[in-house]
Amino acid sequence: MSTNRKPLVWLGEEIKTPPFSKEARIEAGGLLRRLQQGDALGLPHSRPMPSIGSGCHEIRVLEASHNWRIVYRIDAEAIMIVAVFAKTTRTTAKRDIDLCKARLGLYDRDAATRKERGR
Repeated sequence: MSTNRKPLVWLGEEIKTPPFSKEARIEAGGLLRRLQQGDALGLPHSRPMPSIGSGCHEIRVLEASHNWRIVYRIDAEAIMIVAVFAKTTRTTAKRDIDLCKARLGLYDRDAATRKERGR
């Protein structure tokens, strides 16, 4: 891996087959690799998710049976993968938004504690 690539930090689920099809997993991996290389993704692949928090976005991976979402946030040191879920309605479910907010809040509190301790 190039030294210029940001690492991925998984706060939730990983992308596995199943439930992701092989094709969906490959597409998601390619989009995440582009983020690691510093590419800015836009529609139709990614869109901002300000309802979750500043700097949050979702990758959109479409396949015949599911519309997958990968919520992420790009931090200075890494790309945070916050959640992976199948989207079943037009709007993102409140439970998915709340889960993302909770995971990021916990991560940010832990990071602040580590920083205070000088780690």
